[in-house]
Amino acid sequence: MRKLFTFFILFSVFLFIPHTVNAQIYTTEKLITVDILSQTLNAWEGGRLINSSKISTGMYYTPTVKGDFRIYRKYDLQDMKGNYPPYEPYYLKHVPNVMYFYKAYAIHGAYWHNMFGSKVTHGCVNEPVEFSKWLYDWAPIGTRVIVF
Repeated sequence: MRKLFTFFILFSVFLFIPHTVNAQIYTTEKLITVDILSQTLNAWEGGRLINSSKISTGMYYTPTVKGDFRIYRKYDLQDMKGNYPPYEPYYLKHVPNVMYFYKAYAIHGAYWHNMFGSKVTHGCVNEPVEFSKWLYDWAPIGTRVIVF
């Protein structure tokens, strides 16, 4: 009987105590959030969502890094290459609107695929070219980037 009573109490506590499902981010500065689960990038300004896009993030063996970062370098166009077995090597010319936020991890436009909403990258955050231009022009160096 005592075990049943303890189970009932624990179950009641679990049932009636509110649980946080999503963390909320409060800021007055420009902010980019990358949600790996929903494959969505959100642009925030003054605490309000001002633009959003489906994106593509890293595959199983090359996941996108999670954390709190800042854009530290930007390039209008950049050639990119890499070799990350077991994936095929790649060489891409003129990748548009590149914004580095951590080591070799960047947010940039992708003209070579249209699989936004799926994990298809070698760790970078790919976005549609038109949206990448808007984001590149909107976000100066130093803009905060939170990847979760």
